[in-house]
Parts: sequence; structure tokens; C-alpha cells
Amino acid sequence: MAKGLFGRKIGMTQVFDVEGQRVPVTVLEVGPCPVLRVKTEAGPDGYNALVIGFGTKKLKQVIKPEAGLFAKAGVEPLAHIGEMRVSAEDVGQVEVGMVLDASAFSAGQIVDISGITKGRGFTGVIKRHNMHMPKASHGTHEVFRHGGSLGMRTTPGRVWLGKKMAGQYGVEKVTIQNLKIHSVEPEKNLIVIKGSCPGANGSLIWIQEPAKPAKKAAV
Repeated sequence: MAKGLFGRKIGMTQVFDVEGQRVPVTVLEVGPCPVLRVKTEAGPDGYNALVIGFGTKKLKQVIKPEAGLFAKAGVEPLAHIGEMRVSAEDVGQVEVGMVLDASAFSAGQIVDISGITKGRGFTGVIKRHNMHMPKASHGTHEVFRHGGSLGMRTTPGRVWLGKKMAGQYGVEKVTIQNLKIHSVEPEKNLIVIKGSCPGANGSLIWIQEPAKPAKKAAV
């Protein structure tokens, strides 16, 4: 049972299906995620949820509230802490200290994956907003990758907020929905996802059950 788990992106590779077709896949290390706290609807929290952790952290980097949480759960300091909502039936099957891992997922399952995208620094409008270049014909000078006209007339005489301009690109949370699990290796805590996932190699990801059904069946 797991509505969502922490993981780490290992990288992309390729596999071949039974028909010999090449399939691009992403390998994820999912878990182990110890359960640090169980919240119930009948308790002081008023809802059913699990607080889980992932990764490792040095003891000197742990703040006192986290140290108490780890001590009660009987686990080593963890680098990341998160919470996932579960049903009343599921919350009764979990205890503090239980470890959730990749075996909670199965091949063919549809999941959503969230991560922080790669940082690309200060970029122009063509790379950042997918704008196109003007024709490189006679009379076009030094504006091949510019954003073009930005402001308004005398009224209002300013650039509207939200105007698509050059700026910082990347380092933002992105969720890709309805990805299909190609295979699972529970003994290594590895999950192979068909297609790409957000984030750089080695970055933290969150894999969970789909928030909404796919418009078309995943192939």
C-alpha cells in the first residue's frame, strides 16, 4: 500500500519489447521510505495521512523537532520528509517504523511523477517560451533572437505583468501525469518508467498514484 513515495532519478536508458521495438525508459530508485508518523481522522490532526522520510542526513544537520520525530520512529536521520493522504482503511494497516519501498508499485501501473527541472540559467524568449526567430532577410539587423515589441502606447505606458520575456528558466516543480511503469525490481528498489521524468540525474522525485484518469490508455 502506497499512495506516494520519495525516490531518486538514476537516469535514462532504453529497452526492447517483445516485438523488438526500442522503448526509452527512466530508471528511478524508489524508497526505502520509513513511516515516521501516522495521522488519523480520530486523532488531533483530523485526517488520515502518513508522514514518511527518505535519504540520509548527518546528525549535526538535524534540528530538534526532526530529531524528536526520528527518535520516536526509531530511525536514522532522514534528508527528506513528506506526507501523503491515505484512506481510513489503509491507515489502519501501517505502523510507525514500517518501511515502504518499490514493491508497493507494479508493472503496468499508471503513476504521476513530480520533480524539480534542470536549471538553465538566464535564457532568451526563444528557448524559454518557444518563440520563433524573424526571417534573416535583408533589412533585419541584430534582432534575430530578440523578444520584439514589449510595451504599450502612452496609455498605460508600461509593460504588463506576466509578459513573456527573457529570464530565469528551469528549477521549478513539474509534474508529468499518467506515466506507465515498465517494470519493477523490488530487490534493488528500482522502478523503470516508460518515457522521461522531470529533474536531473540524482535529483529527488515524488511518485504517486494518478490524480486523474488518463484521457487515453497508456501504451
